[in-house]
Amino acid sequence: MENASLRNRITFGLGTLGRDMVYAIVSMFLIYYLTDVINLPISTMWWVAGIILVARIFDALTDPLMGFIIDNTKTRWGKFKPWIAIGILTSPLFTVLLFTDFGLQGTAYIATFAIFYFMWGISYTTHDISYWSMLPTLTVDQKEREKIGSLARICANIGLFFVVVGIEPITDILGQHLGSHQSGFFVFSIMISIVMALSLCIALFGVKETGIVTVKKQSTPIRELFGIIFKNDQLFFTAIALSLFMIGYITTTSFGLYYFKYAYGNIKMFSVFSAILGVSQLSGLALFPLFSKKFDRKTLFTGAIISMVAGYIIFFFAPVTTMVFIGIAGVLIFFGQAFIQLLMTMFVTDSVDYGHWKLGKRNDSITFSLQPLIYKLGGAIGTGIVSVIILVSGIKEANSAADVTQEGLLMMKVAMFIFPMICFVLSYLIYRAKFKIDAKFYAQILSDLKERGELAKD
Repeated sequence: MENASLRNRITFGLGTLGRDMVYAIVSMFLIYYLTDVINLPISTMWWVAGIILVARIFDALTDPLMGFIIDNTKTRWGKFKPWIAIGILTSPLFTVLLFTDFGLQGTAYIATFAIFYFMWGISYTTHDISYWSMLPTLTVDQKEREKIGSLARICANIGLFFVVVGIEPITDILGQHLGSHQSGFFVFSIMISIVMALSLCIALFGVKETGIVTVKKQSTPIRELFGIIFKNDQLFFTAIALSLFMIGYITTTSFGLYYFKYAYGNIKMFSVFSAILGVSQLSGLALFPLFSKKFDRKTLFTGAIISMVAGYIIFFFAPVTTMVFIGIAGVLIFFGQAFIQLLMTMFVTDSVDYGHWKLGKRNDSITFSLQPLIYKLGGAIGTGIVSVIILVSGIKEANSAADVTQEGLLMMKVAMFIFPMICFVLSYLIYRAKFKIDAKFYAQILSDLKERGELAKD
């Protein structure tokens, strides 16, 4: 059993490596690519910003439908892995197409971009929901789930921060050899797409479901789809709290390159800062199991929020002439963010068992479809905020930090720091008021499911 657990920890974790590389370049740097690399005109950018917003909302709202489809999938390979395989074949393709120069302009470019962006979202969804939906089927032990989830998040963040730290220097070097910055982005997108396909193959062939659920598989009628979400009150309130958190987090991270180019005045320092953030976040994820042994989840969540809020206050008032205070703020923010990121995943995972206990039916994929739905809605709103601020503050028309007015800079800092901080505090208050699955209650859930014969006994 221990060998099986170790195998699942490693292969499930490695499967996230390339997925988050791809998600990072599209969610965090596509807007920058459009505004500052291929330099789309403002009139086209307004259309593109609208397309991204609509596509992400559409994609998010259809995530529960994808979860429904996965939960009703019956094949010899199970219900999760066929969809992961489809994602391996399609997601890399549309990622590369988003960063391909077809020489189009105006309406032709807008139409082509819309098709590729919508298809990218759909293809990513096929493997994203099915991938994370496997987690509750690997173990019902909360501490083992934390170990699996922690390693998965570590691998995911290694992938994410490889892109965040490397995108500026790597695309710059590639661009110098290939003749243009756009070509650098194009080749970089191919590189990380290949890594995504390979890492997903590791999970596809390496992860083994344990058969801990003994309840007879039941199909879920489409009419029950949203009822499953709203009747599971713990999932519902977790979704609201996570939505607020992700809106704030993605808004901040999406401003990164703009901040160092137009506020700090040195875009190359973005990679240095990102390296600090990466080490902070990975340290948080690595140390989480140690903290989890000594503190309950409520205490960990409280400490993480305090750390993040302190970091945001320091960042907002930090002078843009030195990295010292900015670096300290980054450590506080991303160490705390690592804890919350993992805790939120565990809350959603435990909500699967809670929904099974309360509603009498287990819907792993429909439940976990809320997590990517939330990430996408957060990404849609965060990217929308960034797009609007960049366009209305005058930053889009600036060539350097010297061209940005104090009003434009303040507008960016308020959107980047104050607004997200408010979102984090609201997220925490909702969690403290509404989430009730602690260790004692969770143990009772498992005991009741075992007595009902719907969960394998020890």
